[in-house]
Amino acid sequence: MSNERGTLYLVATPIGNLGDMSARAIETLKKVDLIAAEDTRHSAPLLRHFSIATTTTSFHEHNEAEKVGQLVDRLRAGEDIALISDAGTPLVNDPGYRLVRAARDDGLRVVAVPGPCAAIAALSVSGLPTDEFVFAGFPPPRREARRRWFQERANERRTQIFYESPHRIVESLEDMAAVYGGDRAVAVARELTKRYETVLDGPLVAVVERVRDDPNQQKGEFVVLLRGREKREDEMPDEAVRTLEILASELPPRQAAALASQITGLAKNRLYRWLVNSGSGSSS
Repeated sequence: MSNERGTLYLVATPIGNLGDMSARAIETLKKVDLIAAEDTRHSAPLLRHFSIATTTTSFHEHNEAEKVGQLVDRLRAGEDIALISDAGTPLVNDPGYRLVRAARDDGLRVVAVPGPCAAIAALSVSGLPTDEFVFAGFPPPRREARRRWFQERANERRTQIFYESPHRIVESLEDMAAVYGGDRAVAVARELTKRYETVLDGPLVAVVERVRDDPNQQKGEFVVLLRGREKREDEMPDEAVRTLEILASELPPRQAAALASQITGLAKNRLYRWLVNSGSGSSS
């Protein structure tokens, strides 16, 4: 073991197609002293396939808190450790943040070995805007909570990326249509890089019907991408709304609108109408 402090490697692994395993990932997993795997049983076939004999230890959401200290101690002692998830890039909807934070707080070196990521792969083929997007992980499993969760994101203008399980995909898409409207564009990527990979896209109402009517489209691992809400031409700019809300909390609507007009350059009458119609200001 080296007297120098060790390095934590975050190693991306295939999300389905073993051909996506990079040469650097294989080399790294072979040379480190320990591999921290989300599920050692799940990772064992992958490691055997690439003749990687490195010792493994489990590192998942249920033992992350207790394992962080142990792994950081080994890094301090000079061991190199690789962190892998069941598939794809570590930390993307998987455990690892606490370990990375603890390692960085301790001044330890953290290195990414990049590779497959289901969210980014799905975004790249979705046909939806890619200049701005937000990853939101899994929606809540229960319908009422899930609809509230979607509603909280109803005004999001960036492309939204969700993961979903096969036994909830239909209900989740139905809830999205109920909250966002059936005309909103969506893409559903299933089994990416695998034999039965499919990407369905179109209005929510049409995609819901295609998934609901085809049992094969309800199997596998899903990434759901939703186009952001488009801004209407007559819609009040976000900055103007924030300015109005702050001023209206202290001033009558007409004064708030007049001052906001000076700040934003927008017409005073337009700002006043917005305040009155939105209920953000009391009558003067």
